[in-house]
Amino acid sequence: MGHVFAEVELSNPRHSDLSPVRANALADTGALMLCIPEHIANQLQLETESLREVSVADGLSSNVPYVGPIKVSFGKRFCYVGALVLGDEVLLGAIPMEDMDLVVNPGRREISVDPSSPNIPHARVKGVNS
Repeated sequence: MGHVFAEVELSNPRHSDLSPVRANALADTGALMLCIPEHIANQLQLETESLREVSVADGLSSNVPYVGPIKVSFGKRFCYVGALVLGDEVLLGAIPMEDMDLVVNPGRREISVDPSSPNIPHARVKGVNS
């Protein structure tokens, strides 16, 4: 199948004077969070909100900074999330992809907006009875 990448723009909504960072993000539907390298967190002057314990595929655990908020933009869609600071590339997990209503097309190795909701992101929620 290969890797799927998406061109995203990352920015700090608390510091609109800072230039956004464009990144080629690895889309990973098996991961939940947005992960960014330390140099991007520094460039965007993102504040560490807390530490989060993470486990990686080899079974090792470590504590990493959790920063935010961070605005993630893909085309005309965007969301606000926190990010784990680790690794050497941007990893786009399921939470920001779901929030922006993006779908992964593994055959074409691309990410796109959900074709069933091309104009505005769609969210499936449980109704509340009054």
